[in-house]
Amino acid sequence: MAGSSFGTIFKITTWGESHGAGIGVIVDGCPAGISLCEQDIQIYLNRRKPGQSRFATPRKEEDCVEILSGVFEGKTTGTPISMLVKNQTQRSKDYSEIASYYRPGHADYTYDQKYGFRDYRGGGRSSGRETIGRVAAGAVAAKVLETYGITVTAYTKSIGTVSIDPSHLDFDEMWNNALYMPDAAASKAAAALLEEKMKETDSVGGVIECIARGVPAGVGEPVFEKLDANLAKAVMSIGAVKGFEIGDGFAAAQSFGSFNNDGFRSENGEVRKTSNHAGGILGGISDGSDIILRAAVKPTPSIFKPQETVNQDGENITVQIKGRHDPIIVPRAVVVVEAMTAVTILDMLLIAGSFKHSGTEAPCTE
Repeated sequence: MAGSSFGTIFKITTWGESHGAGIGVIVDGCPAGISLCEQDIQIYLNRRKPGQSRFATPRKEEDCVEILSGVFEGKTTGTPISMLVKNQTQRSKDYSEIASYYRPGHADYTYDQKYGFRDYRGGGRSSGRETIGRVAAGAVAAKVLETYGITVTAYTKSIGTVSIDPSHLDFDEMWNNALYMPDAAASKAAAALLEEKMKETDSVGGVIECIARGVPAGVGEPVFEKLDANLAKAVMSIGAVKGFEIGDGFAAAQSFGSFNNDGFRSENGEVRKTSNHAGGILGGISDGSDIILRAAVKPTPSIFKPQETVNQDGENITVQIKGRHDPIIVPRAVVVVEAMTAVTILDMLLIAGSFKHSGTEAPCTE
């Protein structure tokens, strides 16, 4: 299977299956001398692990990371960083029935058509557990970006028809609710919607927004290696993501140039924009403003409702999916979007030769 690697200089390769021995990632190209320990990674993994609320799969996994290489005496060595998370509570018998048919909304059919074989235990490589490697790599990227004064923050913008109110944005609040919504009222309304759909054995989708602050102007290439193009590829490579936007995104199609164009002004000798409809990227190159992107996440395809499908003998059948599944993917995917954004921005900084180690990064988290 090709296509398990992403990046040019800061390059990540994820490996492992949902019900195999473990999941992991190899990070190549990380600069030497960055403070890094397992707790730095664990903080990020804890945000995506299952079983944290009634809105997540009840599968209980501690998702404890082990750093196997690339770190010595709390500092990165510049050599490949290999990280492992062992699977502990696989229940493969829950999936034995689906070996003979294709689940609606899943990659079962396409994997069979491509490879003539598939790992039906939880989806194998197409499982959401593949994102463990992405999040671990993103945690490393975030530590490196700290030395450059760059922060990446993602949060839930909407769940179903419930959206946050920009005037009530409170980033402290997102840590107080299981949905990672920075708006207490919206979180409460979204939770009520989820409770309703869970009673109906249905699932819900939503939108994740991510903001990267501190990215200097000039990062990105003007044609095929545009910063926004690579961010789109990174975020769209996340399994459940079905749409991507930068800045005003699709709303720009209904706008006018007089409104959509961002003006420029000089302030104390520095160029500043008067608005940020472009989302921090012009011509594929960062303009120094906040980079703002959004990912549309589909509803969880595994639902306990009768669904029409076909078995491997070509017969039409009706199925009801069993097993342990999230009623919504969005909250656990927030950190995945954040991770892939950090990985992409760091890689393009390194491509541009913009990274210089300052020696001022935060120490290893104890």
